[in-house]
Amino acid sequence: MVRCTIEPNAPHSSQNTARERERRRGYILLYNAHELQRSWLNAASAWASIGAEMLSNPVLPLGYLGLGPMAASALEVFAHATAPRGKPEFGIESVTVGGKSHPVTEAIVLNKPFGDLRRFSHGGLTADAPRLLIVAPMSGHYATLLRGTVARMLESCEVYITDWADARTVPLSEGRFDLDDYIDYVIAFLEHLAADDPARGVHAMAVCQPSVPVFAATAILNMHKSPAAPRTLTMMGGPIDTRESPTTVNDLAMERPIEWFRQSVIATVPLHYRGAGRRVYPGFLQLAGFMSMNLGNHMTSHWEMFKHLTTGDQASANATKDFYEEYRSVCDMTAEFYLQTVEEVFQKHSLPNGSFRHRGELVDLGRIKYTALLAIEGERDDISGIGQTRASLKLATGLAEKKKRYLLAEGAGHYGIFNGSRWRDKIAPVVEAWIAANR
Repeated sequence: MVRCTIEPNAPHSSQNTARERERRRGYILLYNAHELQRSWLNAASAWASIGAEMLSNPVLPLGYLGLGPMAASALEVFAHATAPRGKPEFGIESVTVGGKSHPVTEAIVLNKPFGDLRRFSHGGLTADAPRLLIVAPMSGHYATLLRGTVARMLESCEVYITDWADARTVPLSEGRFDLDDYIDYVIAFLEHLAADDPARGVHAMAVCQPSVPVFAATAILNMHKSPAAPRTLTMMGGPIDTRESPTTVNDLAMERPIEWFRQSVIATVPLHYRGAGRRVYPGFLQLAGFMSMNLGNHMTSHWEMFKHLTTGDQASANATKDFYEEYRSVCDMTAEFYLQTVEEVFQKHSLPNGSFRHRGELVDLGRIKYTALLAIEGERDDISGIGQTRASLKLATGLAEKKKRYLLAEGAGHYGIFNGSRWRDKIAPVVEAWIAANR
């Protein structure tokens, strides 16, 4: 099976075993060094926040000094950039439909060690409203990154989302979690929803990385003629075939052997976490990678935040703050899932090559006959290039053309596909229409 290629406990010679012990010590030190740095920055952030308040408080004389407002703004930017962050809340309190506001209810309907199934609903939905499973990325950010996606689709659908766990909080006793397990979770969630109300069926949406495992899960359910097969699957900016218009992210995965990733980016969770000893790809490393890819843009954003604060434009400053609150909230993913994804999706291209297997069973995309497919790409996406998601429509050779649709979102980058005004006003209505046409 494919998963065996990344087994961390494979037999070694005595020499290799010693080398492996040295690597693991390095992995532990890497994570501990990060934790030490985080503690220092947390303290610095607290002092900077106090300083900013003192310099901007009209009661205190320091605020009237010539450089007081400017210094306060600089300290506020620093405090925000270094502040500690945990798992954000979805915080979707209400949704407006037809000019009327409805309070939103949020609940966990299925709990599993590596992720929960979370439901959002409101009283304005009809009894036969479509049920939509949104599969969030397991890519270093929490499912709350899709808050805007959930809120918009909630206007017309009862929304469910995969709320993946931070791997460092999952005890080793819960076992491994790899790409096969990810697919199992998606299938289990779809089966749970299908069993709950078979007549209504369920629709699925995969945003970015989940497009591959959800596409595979959909094929498996179609192959077995399962009633849990989603009636529609919307894939947004997904790396179905990264040979199409490869991006910098794709090139990095191809330039290095899988062993390099195992040795360079995998760390061991420290003892003070529940998942102590688990090997993970730390969220802080992925965040550093994303920040470095667009360092100039991030520096510009913080400079603009500073200028907004100095001129009293609190609304614009808060908009930037809100974005980075979510962007900097990161979590770890299991090493086996990360390594298998890199190898199978970005290096071997197993899914478009027709060699992808799940639990030893060959996944035949040509057997998809019951699920209508919608592929959405962003014109300015620098994560998943144009054509990578559209490839899914060509691979589903057994699906009628009327059950396929492609949308290129003009002017949208990767994030803009599922958040922001373009998503709300241009893309979401297409998704809603596709769901309505294939119920």
